[in-house]
Amino acid sequence: MYKIVLLRHGESTWNKQNRFTGWTDVGLSRLGMEEAHKAGKILQQKHFKFDLVFCSVLKRAIQTMNIVLREMHINKIPIEYSWRLNERHYGALQGLNKSQMAKKYGEEQVYIWRRSYDIRPPALKKTDKRHPRFDSLYKDVPKKYLPACECLKDTVERFVPYWISDIAPAIKAGKKILISAHGNSLRALVKYLDKVSDKEIPVLNIPTGIPLVYELDAKLKPIRHYYLASSAELKKAIESVKAQGKVK
Repeated sequence: MYKIVLLRHGESTWNKQNRFTGWTDVGLSRLGMEEAHKAGKILQQKHFKFDLVFCSVLKRAIQTMNIVLREMHINKIPIEYSWRLNERHYGALQGLNKSQMAKKYGEEQVYIWRRSYDIRPPALKKTDKRHPRFDSLYKDVPKKYLPACECLKDTVERFVPYWISDIAPAIKAGKKILISAHGNSLRALVKYLDKVSDKEIPVLNIPTGIPLVYELDAKLKPIRHYYLASSAELKKAIESVKAQGKVK
């Protein structure tokens, strides 16, 4: 049996402000830092060990990872950074307030842009400075791979090949893996691992800052998964995620 840990970054400053974030590189809020410290402490208390981390290139995931590793007293560990673990790209919605967009376009339309599996939000123009082609983080990524917007299906299609090519072989080689990423990129992986249907995936929520443990068999098929939190803590965290997503 293999065991891996998935961790959504702690609350970001734009989570707190109810703004569409996507690939915008914002940091953690004070609460987000507290969540990361708590995640590291519980992983340490539960005697988890890591010898390889896969991390998004966005600072909120990096900050979360660094805090967790410090709490666990883990130093000089190999870290693989990849844009393929980034949050879903929200296109022209990035930076905009969800409530304001709901007033402009209607709550139903904003919900579709946020949660539908295969409907993309409005795309960025190629000349928009928010486009990743202007960001030095992606200077080594072929332009054809840099999105102007994404739906969750797009996120699945960029994450899963990376899982197959890089993460899965490391797990099978016996590496103890932590994946520090985002709500939608981790939803993409969960969809793939658990074979969640396109209809069911929109209502799946992954809370910030709570380690999600997957136990996998020899073929990397899930045996079971669980959060390192009490049922009350988990319920509160998921309700917080839902509240962040409300457009009213």
